[in-house]
Amino acid sequence: MADEKENNVQHFLDLIKKSRRGKFKIYIGMSAGVGKTYRMLQEAHTLLKNGIDIKIGYVETHKRKETDELVIGLPVIERKKIFYKGKELEEMDVQAIINAHPEVVIVDELAHTNADGSKNEKRWQDVVEILEAGINVISAVNIQHIESLNEEIKTITGIDVKERIPDKVLFLADDVVNIDLTAGELIDRLKEGKIYHADKIQSALSNFFKSENILQLRELALKEVASQVEKKVETEVPKNIQHRIEKFLACISSSHENAKMIIRKTARLASYYNSKWYVLYVQVDSEATDKIPLVKQRHLINNFKLATNLGAEVIQIKNNNIAKAIIAQVEEKNITTVCIGKPHLNLFKIILATNIFNQLLNKLSESETDIIILS
Repeated sequence: MADEKENNVQHFLDLIKKSRRGKFKIYIGMSAGVGKTYRMLQEAHTLLKNGIDIKIGYVETHKRKETDELVIGLPVIERKKIFYKGKELEEMDVQAIINAHPEVVIVDELAHTNADGSKNEKRWQDVVEILEAGINVISAVNIQHIESLNEEIKTITGIDVKERIPDKVLFLADDVVNIDLTAGELIDRLKEGKIYHADKIQSALSNFFKSENILQLRELALKEVASQVEKKVETEVPKNIQHRIEKFLACISSSHENAKMIIRKTARLASYYNSKWYVLYVQVDSEATDKIPLVKQRHLINNFKLATNLGAEVIQIKNNNIAKAIIAQVEEKNITTVCIGKPHLNLFKIILATNIFNQLLNKLSESETDIIILS
């Protein structure tokens, strides 16, 4: 009983803290040079003209002329000087920002590692402290600095990015905005000297700024922002007025050719709707690994690989009640369309044999989930 009361009190305290916390906006881009800092400074001027108390906590212009010009006229909180190994370094002065307590503060380069001697190791930790003080923050980061994408970025670019932010920082954001350019536009900016000095341009073109790299990084950035928007819709928009986001569930059995057909047809549907999709295999006792023939096991693994290559998330579950297993996944993943094979398929036979096919149809009907029987 005491634990329950304590949990309720803690929950209420968390709600109070959240309401007092500043709002957090992140500009995200596929690489340096897309215009994140430029956009933040443009927004700062607009807010200032509208009477908002906004200050620059830290901005790195990289001596780009257009960006330097936008700093003019904006109030700046002086940086803190730190002496380390005989060198004078400058870092954002978190305490000075909290003391000044502007309505909004601009903080660039969210993934930056602070100099030794700073209160926090990372700038994103500084931002969390500022937010908790009730100050709104506008910040920016490149897609390659997100922790969970580190291996993917390394595969694409060949670079192991050392400065990273945990994914939870993005979850803290009230707004995530993608700054998007085509690969051609970004390369043109590089060639025009708008990103790096002339002596670095050719090296950049030969390494990080290859067209194929930029296209893949652009895709990651677009997906990340889309994912953040989807999460906000799910948590903030009432279910009864949400726009229907299509999600497909392909239900397969160990039948090789039929499973392959279901996977491919569902992949086409998901591609048409630009939707997430899943492949579900429910393993009954009779298809346990020690009972199912090796050839069927190999076919099943190959079909899982096919599904993964086509962009699906594969779900494997052990359950003798296939219909109930399907319903559980429909509810958990917010599936809008279930795809199954024609009645002669093993999966359908099992469902009919268990005499609860009507239960499946009724449950899907209640949740406004479509069912497609594929030929």
